[in-house]
Amino acid sequence: MTTPIVFIDGDQGTTGLQIHDRLRGRTDLRLLTLPAAERKDAQRRAQAINACDIAILCLPDAAARESVGFIRNPSVRVIDASSAHRTQADWVYGFPEMAHGQAQRIAVAPRVTNPGCYPTGAIALLRPLVAAGLLPRDYPLAIHAISGYSGGGRAAIDAHESAAAQGTPPSQVYGLALEHKHTPEIALHAALAHRPLFVPAYGAYRQGIVLTIPIELRLLPAGTDGARLHACLEQHYARMQHVQVLPSAQTRAMTHLDPQALNGTNDIQLGVFVNERHGQVLLSAVFDNLGKGASGAAVQNLELMLAQ
Repeated sequence: MTTPIVFIDGDQGTTGLQIHDRLRGRTDLRLLTLPAAERKDAQRRAQAINACDIAILCLPDAAARESVGFIRNPSVRVIDASSAHRTQADWVYGFPEMAHGQAQRIAVAPRVTNPGCYPTGAIALLRPLVAAGLLPRDYPLAIHAISGYSGGGRAAIDAHESAAAQGTPPSQVYGLALEHKHTPEIALHAALAHRPLFVPAYGAYRQGIVLTIPIELRLLPAGTDGARLHACLEQHYARMQHVQVLPSAQTRAMTHLDPQALNGTNDIQLGVFVNERHGQVLLSAVFDNLGKGASGAAVQNLELMLAQ
């Protein structure tokens, strides 16, 4: 059996470097890389992508579409870490834990689109609840999230880590026009009837996300309480290696959420915080925006594809 060749197109970006680090030293695959002088050479990139078994695209959206357009070899499979194809019907959404059978769909797919970092947390919380009928598809959702500044890519990293970074604010809420590119992705893959209101922010730390979604129990189907929401998530993720639903006793004792708690891992931790007196619930997700939100998810999808 030949050793599969994996080509990372864009391996010097934040996500590409992390994927390269995670795969370095592996003997069950061969990494194909281009010399620095050839990384932006369209002809060399086209040659490389057609010479590999699986290409991982860590590029801006336009460049990712260009790379896909280079493919002439029908056996080449693709994992796209950009947002270029996340709402395309002919691409398989690369969130293995999202739904029953999704991991198998990824394993055999010729084209896989990696989830965005924020959508990973939102969809992980919402999709099982919508599928179970506990959360109406037309619920007026507001999603709030804060990420480490690495979520803004190299420009944001340079702004926070360069010599001139002292003037950078400790936190920045952005996407104020309510047109964030992740919103359609969340709506589609969480099976929502309408766009949620999504408010993202960056903090003055490198990586890690806390995402929260407030829920009013009075707007849910009769008999739905915090315990049922928790049980639904717990059942859905019961045998999922990389998703942990916090026990109710633990959430009752918690006073804060640390966005950096799972940095360096491919795990995501979900919580259901319940205030029975006020009839309110706060859903939460904590994960590494460079792990389960990017490079870790890409490598997880690669493992599924290599296993076929």
